[in-house]
Amino acid sequence: MSDTGSTGTVRRLTEFSHGAGCGCKLGPGQLAEVLAGVTPPAHPDLLVGTDTGDDAAVWRLSADRALVATTDFFTPIVDDARTWGAIAATNAVSDVYAMGGTPLFALNLVCWPSNDLGPEVLAEVLEGGAGVGRACGFAVVGGHTIDDPEPKYGLAVVGEVHPDRVLTNAGLRPGDALVLTKPLGIGVISTAVKRGVPAAVDAAVAAMTTPNADAAAAARDAGATGCTDVTGYGLLGHLTKMTVASGVDATVDVASVPLLEGVRDLVAAGVVPGGTQRNRQWIDDRVTRAAASEEDLLLLSDAQTSGGLLFGAAPQSAADAVGWLRGRGHEAAVIGFVTEGTGTVHV
Repeated sequence: MSDTGSTGTVRRLTEFSHGAGCGCKLGPGQLAEVLAGVTPPAHPDLLVGTDTGDDAAVWRLSADRALVATTDFFTPIVDDARTWGAIAATNAVSDVYAMGGTPLFALNLVCWPSNDLGPEVLAEVLEGGAGVGRACGFAVVGGHTIDDPEPKYGLAVVGEVHPDRVLTNAGLRPGDALVLTKPLGIGVISTAVKRGVPAAVDAAVAAMTTPNADAAAAARDAGATGCTDVTGYGLLGHLTKMTVASGVDATVDVASVPLLEGVRDLVAAGVVPGGTQRNRQWIDDRVTRAAASEEDLLLLSDAQTSGGLLFGAAPQSAADAVGWLRGRGHEAAVIGFVTEGTGTVHV
């Protein structure tokens, strides 16, 4: 959807974006530098804080209840307002699922160029987010808006989880098989769209608007303890955070990683997001490669928006989880395994 602002000029939503979706996040190296100067919080009821850069905070309420809290927002990644709202909301609630939680309610976060985009466009964005809430069983109630020349939208989400069943990025165990629940390539396709290059847009949108509720259920049923969602830092970026936090090594089989149609050809043609390139540089000293090509590493570093879950489970349980997810229409796969180690990823 596009809109005619006060100048009478029709503008597409993505024209306002300096970086699409989660590709507009601060780079992982830059963020680590910022957080190094911030004192991490500590409290006996803070079960998961900022120590390992996990997906959400977890606060214990009682012996059998804990709150999961997270927030995420970003610039337009598509031009249809309602679809953008749905993608942003699906992405935001994913962090609750990645911790093994169930979402309860959410608040809207809105930055809006009121002189350039009309209120009816914002209403479409908000309805897209509210629709995700209805589909996933949580309520989107109010929020906060500010005037901003670049539109941004997302949610602050609160969920709950049993304190003994929290999934964290520090929970990988030697012997685990690694499961990825969505294909990679969203960042590449988003960049292709911005450059006017033909790409599998419908498949990318379908992936971004698919909630990770089934993926979280599969992870819990498989007995997973280590889990994260794959977003702005790419598969290798998020996996290296997991291996360091868990004190293990991981091996990824490139041929087993599901990809959206056409993304390998796009990367070969030089269609690579800036965020993906920053991710690739950041993981350079954290990853060893055997037969993997530079294109492989770029694909595995691609900055995802509303990507899938990545979790570890015993091999047979992982295979069963993949079979169950595929039976429900998810393009999941076992992509590698975990061994004893010190935080290195082998590709």
